[in-house]
Amino acid sequence: MAQAVNPNETPSQQIQEVSKSQLIPSEDRKAVQVDENVEICKGHLLEIGKAIQAYQKEHGDFPEWLSELYPKYLPDENSLLCPADEHSGKPYFFINTDPKMPVSYDYQFHPRYRDAKTEERLVYGDVLPLVRCRHHTNQMFECLNLSFAFKIYWSSGVYKPDEMYETTEEAIEALEKGLQREIDNQQFFHVYRTLVHLYIEVGREKDAEHLINRFKSIIKPDDLSAHFILGTMLGMANQYEEVLKVFENLEKRQPNNPRVFDELVRIHERLGNTERAKEYRQKADPMSGLIGKVVPNLSATDLDGKPISLQDYRGKVVLLDFWGVWCGFCIVEMPNLKRVYATYKDQGFDIIGVSLDDEASALRDYIKENDIQWRQICSGERWEDDPLAQQYNITGVPSQWLIDRAGKLITHKARGEKLEELVVEALKDKPADQ
Repeated sequence: MAQAVNPNETPSQQIQEVSKSQLIPSEDRKAVQVDENVEICKGHLLEIGKAIQAYQKEHGDFPEWLSELYPKYLPDENSLLCPADEHSGKPYFFINTDPKMPVSYDYQFHPRYRDAKTEERLVYGDVLPLVRCRHHTNQMFECLNLSFAFKIYWSSGVYKPDEMYETTEEAIEALEKGLQREIDNQQFFHVYRTLVHLYIEVGREKDAEHLINRFKSIIKPDDLSAHFILGTMLGMANQYEEVLKVFENLEKRQPNNPRVFDELVRIHERLGNTERAKEYRQKADPMSGLIGKVVPNLSATDLDGKPISLQDYRGKVVLLDFWGVWCGFCIVEMPNLKRVYATYKDQGFDIIGVSLDDEASALRDYIKENDIQWRQICSGERWEDDPLAQQYNITGVPSQWLIDRAGKLITHKARGEKLEELVVEALKDKPADQ
């Protein structure tokens, strides 16, 4: 499944070897179109791995940033740029920005990550991703990874044991050992969930039950994340009545938590309690009742100090986009917004950005650097205190509300490919005076 970097081979030899490797499982290999960009990117990752090994040999440690490899250990600076990267080395997640030069690849051991990744390696071992590429959007995988063991493999966005390890048995053995080291560490509670899944997969139900009971004994009553993990594990074991008890008790402690309501919707649906599921759905998403109705007007001042309201946009199809520069998922979504805006702005489509950044300067810089052309509102508050986030019950970003020409809400989940389809459909309804 993975190919190691051989420091004694030339990059071209290494690329040939990886192409022969089990990068893609045999059952999926035919379904994945491995294009030229993927092959070049694999070569870059191999060259980066070779350079890191040379750096380690001299310094006894990993570099702080990949740019430190250039030019001594990595002579060609183009090796730090993926050919599929349309942003020329600007990362999706600002935290991964290399301070010295453009770099396409997300380095997982820079100063902000180093302590956490050091701990994670104690649990997962050297299969953990060291360098990641997220730019191959036309492939079945989301990330192409170079591990701490200098092997290449593909994975979904969040790496999973069945993607990192060669076999289920190898994953179980590694995670059992890792969990023994971090048995009470909340940071690694998700490993309990993973192990329960793997135990059930290989028919070790009693081991799964034992692990669930051990987890119950160590979690705190008010630990929301831990209870979600417990609920997932009980669901894997088909103990849905027990899952219901977990979240009913959690609701008593946190009576206004939409995440708890969301889970209770799913549980009641699973148990066939249709009316109860409907009640909790309304609690979980109060704004869902607005679909098909006129969205309450907003009245604010935009980033340039000019008044702005939804009423001003009557006759247009409008996307009300709650987002933040600090939000990686919002940044990932931005190229799609720009494309849809450029395509349909002359046909009656517009966007109002509601930035939940607490620093207007960061917002202004991003807008300028990325040529964002639609108007922005920014109170300088995150969603907990932002007046518009409170008005529209925004509990997370990105949150994208699509509003028709009459001011009625089409959906408050207009993201990804669905956005363009919805915009095209909404634009078919012309205003009465056209």
